[in-house]
Amino acid sequence: MGLATAVLSAEVSGTLRVIDGDTVDVGGTRIRIFGIDAPERDQPCTTLSGQNWGCGDWVTQQVRDLFEGQAARCTPLDRDRYGRIVARCFVAGEDIGKTLVSAGLAYAYRRYSYDYDLDEKAAFVAERGIHGFALDSPARYRLTRIRGRVTSDPDCRIKGNINAAGDRIYHMPGQAFYDRTGIRPEQGERWFCSEAQARASGWRPARR
Repeated sequence: MGLATAVLSAEVSGTLRVIDGDTVDVGGTRIRIFGIDAPERDQPCTTLSGQNWGCGDWVTQQVRDLFEGQAARCTPLDRDRYGRIVARCFVAGEDIGKTLVSAGLAYAYRRYSYDYDLDEKAAFVAERGIHGFALDSPARYRLTRIRGRVTSDPDCRIKGNINAAGDRIYHMPGQAFYDRTGIRPEQGERWFCSEAQARASGWRPARR
């Protein structure tokens, strides 16, 4: 067994400190809770009456109220792209992931596991926690936070980019460099709602 494998397989235990709805420190080790995805700390949502609400901060506080300062033990399963240990964690024998999904404080992260699928469905039917609000999935919200890559207006998706040579080029959805192109309004770049608008504004189409 290699050193990395041995470290990953070793149980992590200690006092739990909540970072956000699905991330904790246990004994000083950063842990991403396995099988769940909670709203980001700055993620907003809307109540059914149309009021804006800080869902991410609210979820974080709820998780603190449940588990902050308690003794936890975690079984590592993987590492994520940020180097954090992904683990199934327990407090007093209680599966933290299952508890949070059942309480409507996190979604079942079906991309990686269906362990909490039924727990989420029950919470949804009962409109517990976040299921009583309107909000994007955390994954979708993270995508929209990638600076300048996702438009706030679905009808205006053409990216007007200025390259290093100062050329004004617009990229259509599906083109080779569309996804990786970010729009920087402070540098004169902008979104367009049609090719005619982009051309009239002095932008030329990307070659591919």
